[in-house]
Amino acid sequence: MPTELTYESTLRELATDQGVLRYHEAGDGPPLLMLHGSGPGVTGWRNFRGNLARFAEHFRCLVLEFPGFGVSDPTDEHPMAAASGAALRFLDGLGLGQVDVIGNSMGGIVGTQLALAHPDRVRRLVTIGGIGRNLVSPGPGEGIKLLMEFTDDPTRERLVRWLQSMVFNPKVVTEELIEERWRQATDPDTLASARRMYSTAAMTASFKAQARSPEPPYWAMLHKLKAETLITWGRDDRVSPVDMMLVPMRTIPNVQVTIFPNCGHWVMIEQKAAWESAVLAFLTRKDEA
Repeated sequence: MPTELTYESTLRELATDQGVLRYHEAGDGPPLLMLHGSGPGVTGWRNFRGNLARFAEHFRCLVLEFPGFGVSDPTDEHPMAAASGAALRFLDGLGLGQVDVIGNSMGGIVGTQLALAHPDRVRRLVTIGGIGRNLVSPGPGEGIKLLMEFTDDPTRERLVRWLQSMVFNPKVVTEELIEERWRQATDPDTLASARRMYSTAAMTASFKAQARSPEPPYWAMLHKLKAETLITWGRDDRVSPVDMMLVPMRTIPNVQVTIFPNCGHWVMIEQKAAWESAVLAFLTRKDEA
């Protein structure tokens, strides 16, 4: 493994029957699938690049780039709908049976859906914010509203406001972060894809469709989850407020919860050392006989 894990040294491609899936790979050991969240300019690399070296000491880390976010080839499906199928296609394409999964926000929902639909494929599941449903706080949260505003009318100022809603400490939002997010988020194809997901019209239609759907939402099925689960959350999350974790905490059979203070939505970035320690302790713990 190279001493420094760079974008170029870790980037890989997997050809599938629905286009090329791109991913980053580092380390040896049991496979660990890392699934990114959503939002303007998001990529798996940007979500997890700071954590990759630590986890690569223990695992074969596989950071998947979901279709429709500007890195892997897009599919005809809505990007959020395509994500679960892409994750399964990715595991099958690499010939992987059972894996551990870390999912950030939307990636946590995808990991949960994967574990519900294919319980034999996910040993342990770690989520970072985002799963469950609002019980006390109003929904959608502040960060979601700012995301919709940016997508409807992308300006640099609106991007900065959204980025600052993702964190507790505004110093995390550096000029470098703003610039790389702005470049990706305003790419014409990526922006068109984002408008299918986060525009006011798309989000309103999605909320209405969920309300009318005869299928139960994934969070109502969490009692069927077989994977050992660790829920991690920032106490000061303004995107998916911490009361969302109450339903998964009560209904997932084998679950533990760690809440990090002075921390927003990006727990793996803002509380990097503490989060890595908690997650590694969970993932490397010996199975009980």
